Amino acid sequence: MVNSRKVIGVGESILDIIFQDRQPVAAVAGGSSFNSIISVGRAGVPCTFVGYTGADIVGQQTVDFLRANGVGTEHFQLRQGEKSAISLAFLGQNHDASYLFYKETPHVASSWTLPAVERGDVMLYGSYFAACTGMRPLIVQMLERAAQGSAIVYYDINFRRNHSDELETLTPFILQNLQQSTIVRGSTDDFDVLFASRDARVIYNMYISRHCPLLICTAGAGQITVCTPGGCYDFQAPPIDDVVSTVGAGDSFNAGFACALIWEGIMPEDLPGLGRDVWQRLVATACRFAGETCRSTENYISSKSNICPN
Repeated sequence: MVNSRKVIGVGESILDIIFQDRQPVAAVAGGSSFNSIISVGRAGVPCTFVGYTGADIVGQQTVDFLRANGVGTEHFQLRQGEKSAISLAFLGQNHDASYLFYKETPHVASSWTLPAVERGDVMLYGSYFAACTGMRPLIVQMLERAAQGSAIVYYDINFRRNHSDELETLTPFILQNLQQSTIVRGSTDDFDVLFASRDARVIYNMYISRHCPLLICTAGAGQITVCTPGGCYDFQAPPIDDVVSTVGAGDSFNAGFACALIWEGIMPEDLPGLGRDVWQRLVATACRFAGETCRSTENYISSKSNICPN
């Protein structure tokens, strides 16, 4: 199936060194939107990534990795004089991860070029990168381009407790992102930090719907709730056998959802009126991506994946 629509990832890149039982077991390129765009590329959907890293060995490996997985790098920078970011991910008994980060403060370079955004493209962005002061000029410009190009803007809040001391400062930017996004996705953990609630319907009615009409709330292996102007729908995340690591599962969920929007031919104007059956198909594809990612130490679906439209 030929499709001219593409997915644009916007975010940070970071080298994830994964530990299990106090020993390193893998080192993989990561970052929330980065993980998503690798899964998109491996699924065969046209895509590009807007981001940067240091002009060092890690950075060059990152560029090579993007290209090897079908991701455009025309708008990905290798910055001289900066070190590539690194995180340590420690897997617990349930294969979930806690993190330590070693990175410089994100900031925009004056020489950055941005991709063209066309009708029906999907822009994926989120996490601290999308709200921090240093990246606001880039995020604002990309959101303006997405609006002008009639793209679907998918915002993964992905706000972790380690940034809770900055919440007051970052809240205005998070609200701006909500207002300029087509779909907002967040986990119950994110919303517990932001709004002191884990109830998807309460979160949608009290905090999200006034800014963005569509919410996807996930809860790990638990319930997935989609809230729309026409009502809320609950779906159970399917069980996953042989879980190796949950790192990147949520990012691959986002990738699967973006791919499903394109595979299903859903345009921005279609979204508010979708029925439960269509949402179920979209969520099911997203869950397939997430499930496959959980079965390896990589942060994305397999390079040999046969995930494709139903």
